[in-house]
Amino acid sequence: MSSAFLSSEEYDERAHQMYNEGNFDQALATLREGLALYPNAVELHIGVGYARLARDEFAWARRSFEEALVLEPEHEDGLAGLGETLLKFGQADAAKKTFALIRALGYDDDIELMLQVGRALFRDNEMDEALEYFEVAVRQAPDNAEAVALIGYAQHRLGRDDDAVETLRRALKIDADFAEARIYLGNLLYDRGDYDSALYQLDRTEPDDHWDELGIWRLLELRKSHLRIAEGDPSFEPWETRLAELSPAADVTEELLLDLETRFNEEDERAAREQLELFGSLLGGLTGDLTANASHCVAFGDGRSYDGTWDEIVQQLHAESSSAETRSLLEFMQSEARRGFALTGMLIPTVDAESFLRGSADAGLLRIVH
Repeated sequence: MSSAFLSSEEYDERAHQMYNEGNFDQALATLREGLALYPNAVELHIGVGYARLARDEFAWARRSFEEALVLEPEHEDGLAGLGETLLKFGQADAAKKTFALIRALGYDDDIELMLQVGRALFRDNEMDEALEYFEVAVRQAPDNAEAVALIGYAQHRLGRDDDAVETLRRALKIDADFAEARIYLGNLLYDRGDYDSALYQLDRTEPDDHWDELGIWRLLELRKSHLRIAEGDPSFEPWETRLAELSPAADVTEELLLDLETRFNEEDERAAREQLELFGSLLGGLTGDLTANASHCVAFGDGRSYDGTWDEIVQQLHAESSSAETRSLLEFMQSEARRGFALTGMLIPTVDAESFLRGSADAGLLRIVH
């Protein structure tokens, strides 16, 4: 059958399938073809909005959602999409009002819609509001393990770790195979120093359950320290294979750029040393002051603290990590930055030690004492 005879609903269904497969470009092309025939089809405008949103084309996404809402002002999916887009523009208050309208229209019983709104708020670090929508979903579906777990994630981000642990355990009672919740719980217990419980949770996962290195490194560490499994034991092989998949080696281009950057840095350092030697007598006092001010101190919530220059502090953290012998200092910072993003949703720079530590402090993972 020629596409000219497709209904607007069929265009929407085709595009929706493409969207779910990650083919956002094809989905957008299909939706635009449909709109050429059915310019007043609300669902097609909304579909374009979500396809644009997936492609980070926020201005175009907002326009599509607004066009849909002109045609149908109380369309719940259009309101949800517009709210997500407003968050992208930093208009949190306007987004919250848009989301509130969905509830005012009586859509509390739409579990997926409540979770969609909650996730959008969660990603934007609007934790109190995200928790509210997750709780609405759980009131409607108390046996929905995903919704219960989302409450636990939000509680953790709000600093309510005791509640988070209890909630995540409740989610696992509902669905013992919910690996995402089990891994999150394992990492949370590890951060609290409850290593036996952390091992219990992480040891009940499979390598393919993990999409981040952190849980795997911790499981291997705990198996060695608590179960006395020796390094090189065959049981580690599937986990090490998964680690390699999650941390692919840099390609030739990346290695070339890194080499060039290193050379330029070495040339800059050499030129700087020559200048310091030339004006050493004049700068002696100044460099003495700089050296005196170069010492810093960072503290963690579990009582650990580290002193030294920014580089020395990161070197100490790296040396104490379970992967010190297998990962470079840069790889260590990149791994910790990914862990920090998974826990807090905040990006942590890894260009140098100072940026890494200050970014970690901004994310609430440590405190810079001085």
